[in-house]
Amino acid sequence: MDFKDYDWDSIKSRVYAKTAQDVECALHKSGFLTVDDFMALVSPAASRYIEPMAALSRRYTQQRFGKTIQFYVPLYLTNSCVNHCVYCGFNRNNDIRRIILTDEQIRREIEGIKQIGDFRHILLVTGENPRDAGVDYLENAIRLVRPFFQSISIEVQPLKTDEYRRLTESGLNAVYCYQETYNRANYKRYHPKGMKSKFDWRLDAFDRMGQAGVHKTGLGVLIGLEDWRTDVAVMAAHLAYLKRTYWQTKYSISFPRMRPHEGEVFQPNVVMSDRELAQLIFAFRIFDHDVEMTLSTREAAAFRDNMTTLGITSLSAGSKTDPGGYAVFKQELEQFAVNDDRSPAAVLAAVRSQGYEVVWKDWDLSLQ
Repeated sequence: MDFKDYDWDSIKSRVYAKTAQDVECALHKSGFLTVDDFMALVSPAASRYIEPMAALSRRYTQQRFGKTIQFYVPLYLTNSCVNHCVYCGFNRNNDIRRIILTDEQIRREIEGIKQIGDFRHILLVTGENPRDAGVDYLENAIRLVRPFFQSISIEVQPLKTDEYRRLTESGLNAVYCYQETYNRANYKRYHPKGMKSKFDWRLDAFDRMGQAGVHKTGLGVLIGLEDWRTDVAVMAAHLAYLKRTYWQTKYSISFPRMRPHEGEVFQPNVVMSDRELAQLIFAFRIFDHDVEMTLSTREAAAFRDNMTTLGITSLSAGSKTDPGGYAVFKQELEQFAVNDDRSPAAVLAAVRSQGYEVVWKDWDLSLQ
């Protein structure tokens, strides 16, 4: 499958045409799995094979990552945004107070984070406001947090190649940029205005990251917009393309399911069950043994605990999805409602109760 020339309807037909024989063939392959094999593992036909998929996922994860989970914490710098995404609490049309954290407020947030947990990995998150929270603002924020964290990631608007390079030289380790959906025909329905409405500008950001030498790139789709099996099949093809083209880059994927948010309520077009999300996690681990996989606090505590030993490598804990939520402000400005509201200590205890430990440094798979 050529990622640059995919057809949504054709891929959907291929996924739903997979048989039990196709699933068993993928599960018993001893070598490299193709995107076609991945389609079989996320197809309805694979739902009968959850247990063997879980066993394989656990084995491959422990072989490459050991019995460890990496913790990270998100720091929302601003909820100011020029986009009109129908599913997001930061939608420009929503009547909420817009905040861009100052240097002093960022410092207070860092202190607040350090008080709730010994986090070494921080994810800086913004709405998309290039004028007031663009690359200059991001570079300054990286400078402020760098003395306190071993690894710095961002989840912000897509940037130019030279801007990614500039931030990398300033201490940036990873960039997360979710396409939300790969359905080009329906993409603008969910992103009617703003820079995020430009499908190709967002999609091509991953090539710009690779060209800029970003250490790690994170992909993801928002579960609830389009048929999830088709979306993740295209994402698997995208991941395969990136790994072939920018083979020195590390990769991470996430599976965010839509959560309640501020403003006009957008009802998901697709509802994914916990069992289906588990199937997806297992499918990705079997497809790619090295890719990092994250479950955020969007997911319930019980589900996150169950997935700790079955394929997930990174968890957030104690997350606040509003700018200033750790120490500066206490009002409701959040991007989405958190599902797992346990303290970092409680999440850490749950991880250790299953015989796993938290790893504080970044993964180095070359040493595995």
